[in-house]
Amino acid sequence: MIKPLGSRVLIKMKEGEETTKSGIILAQAAQEKPQIAEVIEVGPGEIIDGKPEAMNVKKGDNVIVSKYSGTEVKYEGEEYIIVKQNDILAIVCQ
Repeated sequence: MIKPLGSRVLIKMKEGEETTKSGIILAQAAQEKPQIAEVIEVGPGEIIDGKPEAMNVKKGDNVIVSKYSGTEVKYEGEEYIIVKQNDILAIVCQ
């Protein structure tokens, strides 16, 4: 188990689209890098100027992240990314 520290968040990217809306199958190189990820684990937050910083995401949320943010980590055969909470742009509401 990976537990992020501070205001960091462990995410797993969702798979990119393999076909277009019209049914054309895309080659791996033509697929757009996904920006939607699932939150796997959330750090405890940080204390800034003596006040705790609230974590705005929780485990299980689907979020949109900045394209090239974070640190890629491979753990037990799975690929994850650790990002700072500031690199999360939005929560996807369903």
